[in-house]
Amino acid sequence: MELARFVDYWQEDTRRALQDVQALPDEAWTASGNESANFGYGTDVYWFRFQVSNVSGAETMSFMEIGYPVLDYIEVYLPGSSGALILGDKQPFYERPIHHRNFVVPLLLPEGETVTVYLRVDTTSSMQVPLTLWNQDAFHASGQARSMLEGIYYGLVLVMVLYNLFVFLAVGERSFLYYVGYITAMPLFLASLHGVGFQYLWPEGTWWNDQSIIVFLNLVILFGGAFSIRFIGVTPENHPWLNRWTVALVMIAGLSAAAGLIVPYRHMILPTILMAAVGCTTMLALSVVRLVKRDPAARYYTVAWVFMLSGGIVLALNKFTFLPRNLLTENATQVGSALGVILLSLALADRLNREKKRAFAAQQNMFREERKARLAQEKSLRVQQEANTMLEQRVQERTRDLESLNEQLLELNAKDPLTGLKNRGHFDKAFQSGVVQAFRFEEVISLLVLDIDHFKSFNDTYGHLVGDDCLKMVASCIQRHVTRPQDLAARYGGEEFVVLLPDTPVEGAAKVAERIRAEIEKTAFRVSGEMLHLTISIGICSVLPARADATKEIFACADEALYEAKGQGRNRVVTNQAKGQAISAAPAV
Repeated sequence: MELARFVDYWQEDTRRALQDVQALPDEAWTASGNESANFGYGTDVYWFRFQVSNVSGAETMSFMEIGYPVLDYIEVYLPGSSGALILGDKQPFYERPIHHRNFVVPLLLPEGETVTVYLRVDTTSSMQVPLTLWNQDAFHASGQARSMLEGIYYGLVLVMVLYNLFVFLAVGERSFLYYVGYITAMPLFLASLHGVGFQYLWPEGTWWNDQSIIVFLNLVILFGGAFSIRFIGVTPENHPWLNRWTVALVMIAGLSAAAGLIVPYRHMILPTILMAAVGCTTMLALSVVRLVKRDPAARYYTVAWVFMLSGGIVLALNKFTFLPRNLLTENATQVGSALGVILLSLALADRLNREKKRAFAAQQNMFREERKARLAQEKSLRVQQEANTMLEQRVQERTRDLESLNEQLLELNAKDPLTGLKNRGHFDKAFQSGVVQAFRFEEVISLLVLDIDHFKSFNDTYGHLVGDDCLKMVASCIQRHVTRPQDLAARYGGEEFVVLLPDTPVEGAAKVAERIRAEIEKTAFRVSGEMLHLTISIGICSVLPARADATKEIFACADEALYEAKGQGRNRVVTNQAKGQAISAAPAV
């Protein structure tokens, strides 16, 4: 039975004892009416009273439930008791007479008697005191139903968190990480608000029970804003004012979340609710604007935020007493967030599918370009065959032309067609010759092995064509620092490059490597309006060869240094000095 229409309340002027309150005239009390008491946020203290008559013909044990779990201090005066029963979220959870997320008090009703119950409530949260009188069996049955619904909600959210976290680890797309943060903060906020967190997660954390509402609600705005900016493309280029506003909102929410760990709840709750209302409105506006701009990602997104943000707005209006406290207003956020989580997961899946299609189209384009290259190569071979036929007819006349053409073909065959550097075949020959010369003249030779950090993830994210542009940019940076005629820069394969520096000690090789690494790190690389920065890892081996055929050992030495550079965190230069000295000291076989 809802007790709202039987409850009277009185606003306390100064601290009163129970006897003084009982002595108040009836005119001092105000009937609550049909709605549960809801006075919003403030510093006032209220007394409540109601009478219960037992007409069942036997002594009855009932339960009185106060269905708002974030009230700070509640003094319950039961008939026949010597003092007040102290409740509230400032008391450890396990000190409650009945372990329930709401405040539940056993109420013994003697046969044929009428008893009066008094409550004194003092809180920094919203002054809401919904009272319900329960039959024990009905209370337990209702609790089972509520627990089942909450289990479905939190189980659904947990599955979505794990799923999107695994997707983020697989594809590296930050939208999924921001979304995981959002759908983690939202249920934690609701768990704090509805007393579930106090019951199961921090039953002794009375201070944190209040502050968690501030922290998690601000984190909802923070991650929700960051996710919105990235997912539906609210960039400084297409929406400069909306982007600045949303970024500012995200930053303020982050600062408020941090402040929630220090500043008391009573000072933070009203600004936080205001921030939530503004954040809800902003996210809804972003979705509508992007939908008008015909952004495909905004379709699911808009519907999802309509559900979630409508629930948040209803909750905020309820806390400010603009809406009554009932089953709909208390659970609007939970229902809306559940529907929103499902729809946003569909939106992310739809975006992943569209990215897959774009990658497939890029791959098809690459295949077409490759086919054109093969046709060009076949045409080149036919030209060469015709030239050979003409040479047979005019051997003496075309000798010089033939030699010139052969030199050009050798140069083409020695180059990597994508980057313009020498290819691996040319490098292998030059490397062998360089080691033989270094052994013969007892000179130090240095080998640099360079690898682009996280190139596979970059290629998977932005496509092979953008990856090719990345390789060209890195090759250009390397070529600018390999300046001596006897030096050699080559593409060894994939995202790996090599630089051969004859007659160069380890200090000189390290300087060249560091200049290459630094320039690539600071070189901006534009992708779809976004400026990216790449890094490389470099391994160095500088040796005085002890054998003329030590190419494998020298390359393995530099490759080992490269893997050490990656193991140390990438974007660095590592010299394998110990291994180089071992190669220099190895006896000739």
